[in-house]
Amino acid sequence: MNYRKVTAIVNRTALEAVEGALRRMDGIGVNVSLVRGFGEYADFYERDWMTNHLRVEVFTTEGRAQAVARTIMDAAHTGQEDDGIVAVLPVLELYSIRTRSLVETPTT
Repeated sequence: MNYRKVTAIVNRTALEAVEGALRRMDGIGVNVSLVRGFGEYADFYERDWMTNHLRVEVFTTEGRAQAVARTIMDAAHTGQEDDGIVAVLPVLELYSIRTRSLVETPTT
């Protein structure tokens, strides 16, 4: 199984650009969820320092993972402290709930 999970935490204002850029990559599925947290950038005006960001997740083949990560970074980049992060993680197994079977890696 040669899949990767690309997870990005991006500024909420970057969503439209990130979605559009990923949509132009054929065959990419995207999940987006609202997350709260802080890292390098913290909102010191909030009692808990938390900021609202979006988590963008993409499951893709190993060969496309770097392109997906680069596409997200290019679309979300503003040069500001709260631009976010991208992580690429190996996926040990990927199953289809509908078919209850292991998803096979595409040959192309």
